Amino acid sequence: TGKLKKLITIPIVATNRFNNLDDIEESLVSGEADMVSMARPFLADPEIVKKSFEGRKSEVNTCIACNQACLDHTFANKRSSCLVNPQACHETEMVFHPTDKKKKLAVIGSGPSGMAFAVKAAERGHEVTLFEKQDRLGGQFLMAQKIPGKSEFKETLRYFDVMLKKLKVTVKLGEEVAAQQIQQQGFDEVILSTGVIPRQVSFEGHRADNVLSYVDVLKKGASVGGRVGIIGTGGIGIDTALFLLKQEQEEEKGDSESFAQHWGIDKEGHERGSLLKKEKKNNAPSNREIYLLQRSEGRIGRGLGKTTLWVHRLELQKSGVKILTGVEYLKFEEGKFHLRTKEGPRILDLDHIIVCAGQDPLQELAEDFKHLGMKYHLIGGARDSAKIDAKRAIKEAYELASRI
Repeated sequence: TGKLKKLITIPIVATNRFNNLDDIEESLVSGEADMVSMARPFLADPEIVKKSFEGRKSEVNTCIACNQACLDHTFANKRSSCLVNPQACHETEMVFHPTDKKKKLAVIGSGPSGMAFAVKAAERGHEVTLFEKQDRLGGQFLMAQKIPGKSEFKETLRYFDVMLKKLKVTVKLGEEVAAQQIQQQGFDEVILSTGVIPRQVSFEGHRADNVLSYVDVLKKGASVGGRVGIIGTGGIGIDTALFLLKQEQEEEKGDSESFAQHWGIDKEGHERGSLLKKEKKNNAPSNREIYLLQRSEGRIGRGLGKTTLWVHRLELQKSGVKILTGVEYLKFEEGKFHLRTKEGPRILDLDHIIVCAGQDPLQELAEDFKHLGMKYHLIGGARDSAKIDAKRAIKEAYELASRI
């Protein structure tokens, strides 16, 4: 935009990925643009401009560019909305009136659904206490923000943290609670947003030390060798592969120069369409040997949104990640993973296997509250872990908060 501004005399509007008010101000003050246009950020927070004028920038619910509820919905001929603000385009259906019956609510689990419910319920006037057994809020978002292209997920955590404090939600970290304890504290209702646990895969040798879960890698920082087999090619499997590819790079590809080099963009405009010819592109494969393994036939990542899946597949291809589908897992022994494929038996030499085969819901507390006769609600992954993502988790939280 800055280059174009020097070549024309009419006003120029800058657009795309302006979600930070400071970046917008810098673009205008520097003279690189006469106006900034935004679309998705207004779905995430319709009061983004108002909050700026009122000096409440920290309260902006930032667009994280996930596309899951806006563009992906549009291309599927569904009503657009927003992952971080499910009320978008549902303003007359999902209404948050001040409550006429204040309740004392316990929220157990501080993933996206737990934090979202706590904020919206407190906003309506309920007395909310949020319990989290870890020492940080965030749940699955703490892992998601480590994935290349998802660093902006930390902005959602920032927003929730600011709003929890503003709305005086009591937050208790490092506290694993029991049902009887909650009952003794006099809570009227309980919201179980306890999330999910990684699903196990059974094959001979699956308990070996070098068979890890995605949580071991993304959350606990387990060291991973140069030859890796990833079981599962859904969103978590692909994210884990992208994380491992980024991990071996010396620095994050976050600046415009390295981005242009990586994707073959001619920033000087010498090449036709400003795209480098194939032989000039940086298509060096990864030094890490990664296999993505899928039990079923067909393409990987079939449940992911079309606005982002294509670029993930392209990145995996550029980095030389090998994809095997229609695979049966037989045995992992002394670094050799024995498989049965449609072409016949195959053995992979691997340093580690990472299991990304889905999740199971954490519902243990539900039976305890049921036995005590306390009213409880399950939301997010704790309610149903099948194809769970933040979009559904936060939407369920908003819906419950609007009617409780």
